[in-house]
Amino acid sequence: MDHNFNRLRLCGQVASSPAVSHVNHGMSFYKFLLSVDRLSGQADVLTVIASEALLQQSPIRVGDFVTIEGQLRSFNNKSGVGHRLIISVFARSLTLGGHLPFNQIQLSGILCKTPTLRHTPLGREICDIILAVNRRYGRADYLPCIAWGMVAQQVANMPVGSRLTVEGRIQSRTYTKNVAGTLTEHTAYEVSIMRPADIEEFLL
Repeated sequence: MDHNFNRLRLCGQVASSPAVSHVNHGMSFYKFLLSVDRLSGQADVLTVIASEALLQQSPIRVGDFVTIEGQLRSFNNKSGVGHRLIISVFARSLTLGGHLPFNQIQLSGILCKTPTLRHTPLGREICDIILAVNRRYGRADYLPCIAWGMVAQQVANMPVGSRLTVEGRIQSRTYTKNVAGTLTEHTAYEVSIMRPADIEEFLL
């Protein structure tokens, strides 16, 4: 049995109009931004990829509230422009409306890089990891994740190749980068781990 899985559910507000992303096997895909409120009042602004057929079934406009189920995907950017690893939400279903806010992802994959344990300026422990989650047909998504506190300590001791099953949320984070003397604002995406879990918990 393949124990790899990658599933998410989001409910938020459409923040940009759909624009053509790419064409694959004759099917057009569109991308748009989805703003998902946190309890703190801040919002995570996530890039969503949806097929033309899905958007024809549920036409969306800026300001609409939508519920999305799907997967978190990664793409290796070889253009030399922007991030080397592009992270986006791939929508398998999209419906208008829903209850706000909601941002949940469940992942089970393999640690493909040694976890990095560090401390925030306030002394809180945080651990950075990359989780490889296989898709069908031999492809995999490489997803950046962060864990905090006791969970960070637990994950930091896991060797490369270990299976990790987690539940959390997708978050966006803006930062400023100095490129040839010019300050530019960038956005990073990662999974904030709320808790590790046994795989049987999610397979029931």
